[in-house]
Amino acid sequence: MKKVLIISTGGTIASTENAEGKLEAGKYSGDELAAKLGIPEDIEVDILSALQKPSVHISIQDLDNIKKVIEEKQNYYDGIVITHGTDTLEESAYYLDLITNYSLPIVVTGSQRSPDALGSDAYINLRHAIYTASSQSMKDTGVTVVFNERIFSAQYVKKEHASNIQGFNAFGFGYLGIIDNDKIHLYQKPVRREFYDINENKPAHVVLIKCHMDSTDLFIRASIEAAVDGIILEGLGRGQVHPSMMEKIEEAIQQGIPVVITTASEEGHVYTTYDYVGSAYDLFKKGVIMGRDYDAKKARIKLIACLRAEKEIYSAFNY
Repeated sequence: MKKVLIISTGGTIASTENAEGKLEAGKYSGDELAAKLGIPEDIEVDILSALQKPSVHISIQDLDNIKKVIEEKQNYYDGIVITHGTDTLEESAYYLDLITNYSLPIVVTGSQRSPDALGSDAYINLRHAIYTASSQSMKDTGVTVVFNERIFSAQYVKKEHASNIQGFNAFGFGYLGIIDNDKIHLYQKPVRREFYDINENKPAHVVLIKCHMDSTDLFIRASIEAAVDGIILEGLGRGQVHPSMMEKIEEAIQQGIPVVITTASEEGHVYTTYDYVGSAYDLFKKGVIMGRDYDAKKARIKLIACLRAEKEIYSAFNY
């Protein structure tokens, strides 16, 4: 019999209504959640309540602690499931993907509706995550996300809808496989895996700044004054920013703050196509790192991992 560990962290999948009729995330413990939803009888499941929080309250430190649990438990299980709120699920999944390096499947799941709601997706997502985590075919795939019968790579999965049960997608890349009648059908795997051996005592304060029409250097200036450890710029198109930002971007780089440019577009790479003030080419010449096809939130997670592992940033983004 296969053996799976569920690590519960809270979120909508562990929520219940309060007296005002509003959801309170993370109210069910791991054991209560399992009892509420039921679990497959053909797989031995253990439950560990690590956190009981809305996902927007989860921190990098919390994820470091979950990593320690995985390190302690991974030799005793065929797979691990982490239940998580959906708001920051994609960030947590990718961070754990970068800082763990195990063969066994690690699957992150959640729900858009509470376990008590009509038409809740909590039960089926958890059930499918358990079967995915116990599947031999999922070994050496890294951290994945299971949602609405689909298996996604942590690097590219993104919350696409605020409330619909089809909550996650991977634009331009698709899903790795599906779960149909409790059977795993895996069609593809990531061609490369990355591992960052982080120093847990080394913090990394990385901010994300979104660019738009008439952007100013306000947030760049604030970031420099706050002595942040890194800046992610979510640029436009191929990676352009407003020209008024350039002077302070240069200053940040001169002060040793790494700056990475990404694109707000759902698909495509940043690229040095144009030559004008604020273009990706202008940024590149000033020392800004090209963020490939990374979503800005995922680029932030990767830069945090790079800084904490003291890895060379340019090569990490331009492999």
